Amino acid sequence: MKKRIIILTAFTLLATSCDDGFAEMNVNPAAASNIDVGYKFTSLLLETSANRYVAWRANLIYGSTMIQHFAATAGYWTGDKYTLNEGYSASLMDTYYQGCAKVVQDILNQIDAEEKPAEMKAIARIMRVFIFHRLTDMHGNIPYSEAGKGYSDGILQPKYDAQKDIYADMLKELDEAASALSSGTSGFGSQDFMYNGDQGKWKKFAYSMMLRLGMRMSKVDAAGAESWVKKAIVGGVMTSNDDIAYIIHTTESGLNKNGNGEVFSADGNMRISKTFIDFLTGDPRLDVYAQPGAGGHKGLPNGYSSSTLKEATGEANLDNYSQPNRVSGTGITGEDDPMFFQTYAEVELLLAEAAERGWGDGDAAGHYNKGVTAAMKYLALYGGTEITDAAITTYLTANPYSSANGLEMIGNQVWAATFLNEYEGYANWRRTGFPTLTPVNYPGNVTNGTIPRRMIYATGEKSRNTANYEAAVAAQGADNLTTRVWWDK
Repeated sequence: MKKRIIILTAFTLLATSCDDGFAEMNVNPAAASNIDVGYKFTSLLLETSANRYVAWRANLIYGSTMIQHFAATAGYWTGDKYTLNEGYSASLMDTYYQGCAKVVQDILNQIDAEEKPAEMKAIARIMRVFIFHRLTDMHGNIPYSEAGKGYSDGILQPKYDAQKDIYADMLKELDEAASALSSGTSGFGSQDFMYNGDQGKWKKFAYSMMLRLGMRMSKVDAAGAESWVKKAIVGGVMTSNDDIAYIIHTTESGLNKNGNGEVFSADGNMRISKTFIDFLTGDPRLDVYAQPGAGGHKGLPNGYSSSTLKEATGEANLDNYSQPNRVSGTGITGEDDPMFFQTYAEVELLLAEAAERGWGDGDAAGHYNKGVTAAMKYLALYGGTEITDAAITTYLTANPYSSANGLEMIGNQVWAATFLNEYEGYANWRRTGFPTLTPVNYPGNVTNGTIPRRMIYATGEKSRNTANYEAAVAAQGADNLTTRVWWDK
């Protein structure tokens, strides 16, 4: 662990010394050419997972409140009120392009230059897809094919690719990368602390991500979605909670900490949304996710300031509302908690949707039950008390799967299972429309009282990459919170 911290500290200083903006992409993110590529990969995993800046702004302030996992009365929780803070909205783009996009490209270049084993390149390609699918899902058309190539290729102003084309390439990348993996240990070995070099697990992650991205296209390209979903199923997706893609964090300084956990340590304004508390009533996850207020579990309604909440409800004391569970030993807010990229629960719920759509094995109810079970069981990875089989059986018996409203039930459970992975919860809500959310209409909101459909671009792009920025806006639509991305049409 000490060795890992020293390496990461040194590498972080190199990687974060670059100025922001694409025009500075000619600066090598890993200027010390003798840094072992495995150490760079370790840093990449942590940087993708653990950045407090973007966890606070894109994931929680915007993502979690727009889909009503959290609510907050503080004005800077802009996603709760559909107001615009340009820096917060663009925080993922600013952060990932300054760091992850450069580093993963540098890793790929170094693997080629040093003629490393093919499976190492395959794993790096999988991570590149994960990074860019998160970016494109939040913003739409983005720099992709030319991104991260300022130092290697001198591309200082990368073009924006259409999201449709980005998805086609990401799916191709996953297909080729998965095919290059076997069942052995990769050259990354223990430097890959997500899967410890296990190629079989990376292969399952690749196909599970293919399932996610294939299903993402269901609204805009049903035939293409079906084809990729079927390919993923045949390829072999996650089969248990042992396959979950997640990062273990520590309380050591720097990138070792869980970014969400750092936010919970610094910010006590958020409360569990009334929408989410109402859904979780009778669900054994309620006491894992939420810590009751002074009078028991009570959700905070979205879209209020302290004064308007007082006017609407007669009281505005946040102590009376449920907050994220901070109880030591059972909570989900620790700086050393794991960060989840994709869970087996999500995979089973997507398989249930595939079955319901006629794209899978037909056993929608079976996959639904497995998905709900896995969603409850994996919470033990936070270090708290495991939800019992009896409690899960009781819940499923009281809430049996019904094909008549199967897609809604599945969508609701994906929403519940992606709590704290708000990037994914927000994307799946936009695709499916589930759960059914009632928008807020806070004074001064910029969406005319509708839930935002995307985040805006980094403001520096208007001056540093003007022609490509303007072409992207012309192709996609106005650079605001209500323009829909390609798969959300």
